[in-house]
Amino acid sequence: MNFTFIQGPGSRFLRLRYQLAGAFIAIFIPYLLIVLTSSPESVSIYLLTKTLFFSMLATILGVILFRSLSQYPGVEANAYTLPSFGISFGLLLAILILARFPYSRMLLFSSFGLIIIWFMFVNTIANRRRILTIGVVPGGDHELILGVEGVRWILLDAPELDTAAIHAVTADLRIDLAPEWDRWLADCALLGIPVYHTKHLAESLTGMVQLEHLSENSFGTLAPVSAFMTIKHLMDWLVAAIAMLFLLPLMAALCIAVRLDSPGPAIFRQTRMGYRGVPFTVYKFRTMHAAPTGASTLHAAKTQSEDSRITRIGSFLRRSRIDELPQIVNILKGEMSWIGPRPEARILSEWYEGEIPFYRYRHIVRPGITGWAQVNQGHVAEVDEVRNKLFFDFYYIKNYSPWIDLLIVSKTVQTVLTGFGAK
Repeated sequence: MNFTFIQGPGSRFLRLRYQLAGAFIAIFIPYLLIVLTSSPESVSIYLLTKTLFFSMLATILGVILFRSLSQYPGVEANAYTLPSFGISFGLLLAILILARFPYSRMLLFSSFGLIIIWFMFVNTIANRRRILTIGVVPGGDHELILGVEGVRWILLDAPELDTAAIHAVTADLRIDLAPEWDRWLADCALLGIPVYHTKHLAESLTGMVQLEHLSENSFGTLAPVSAFMTIKHLMDWLVAAIAMLFLLPLMAALCIAVRLDSPGPAIFRQTRMGYRGVPFTVYKFRTMHAAPTGASTLHAAKTQSEDSRITRIGSFLRRSRIDELPQIVNILKGEMSWIGPRPEARILSEWYEGEIPFYRYRHIVRPGITGWAQVNQGHVAEVDEVRNKLFFDFYYIKNYSPWIDLLIVSKTVQTVLTGFGAK
């Protein structure tokens, strides 16, 4: 990150020497394990040491790319982790193959994996602990940014603030600013102080895209990249087929446990709104008692926090997200993805569409078992909460890529372990 002058908690994680030190330790761990656990006849110390040296060079290049690309604080920093080190280690691998240099595949690939984990950890800790001081140029949508928490905002009265007192500056760059502001922003850029576009900065800090209007000014394009959608769909199906083979015995045992715990079917079926607005039947392990006769259909479709209808085993299944496993069948049928906006019950979706403009746009991608809104907000039901959830869904759609999917996977693991969002 380019916040070389930030002080305070978490700032050390953004310093180059800390990042490189942690990265080199991450590389040295598998090197040491291979040396200690392998016999001298089965491993070449020279080969391992050479691979270690090559990995260090790739790491340095990856850090340079990462610090050059990750200009915005917040979510975007993690989004550049995999591309940066994917390029550096990919380039190294291509050179080794083309030059026919011998190397340790185990050490190279384990080093790459640990580097990714280390930098995602670094960014997560830094974003949680540091508090930025950012000057806000008045005008345009500057009110939008002032409500974002975790940042000390200074609303500027005139272009005269001592730049040593701030870490960055934000302005609505879509409007025509007064000449004195333009000159001051140019001076900030020359001094190495980041100058951010207000809307872009708000999105990166919150992981949300505010609902304004469906236009190219807001999303860049109304349809995600189709090539990635096709590749992702194929990968979803392949992973689901493999997962089904391994998880089928566990799922059968859970069916029996659900039936023994409370009366009713083991599998819960519900019509939900799916890809491109086509309804489909979603499958889950039943975690709640059957709704009483005469209960409101809309009310029955909502799940509240500490819902009294949740069964004993259902509480564990929901907290661990195991209740979602039957949706592997939905993935195999092409109705869902592993990652995407969570599909809502059809009756709820129709209600939200009547209350929230552009709600249907979330159906532009396949719904997922886990998603960006789930790992950031958890389960919600009321319209105001769903509106905020939609901001997260729109951020995912706008930044639809393998990198944000990897971030969601890591956050999902954290969610399962901590319980946040598992309502």
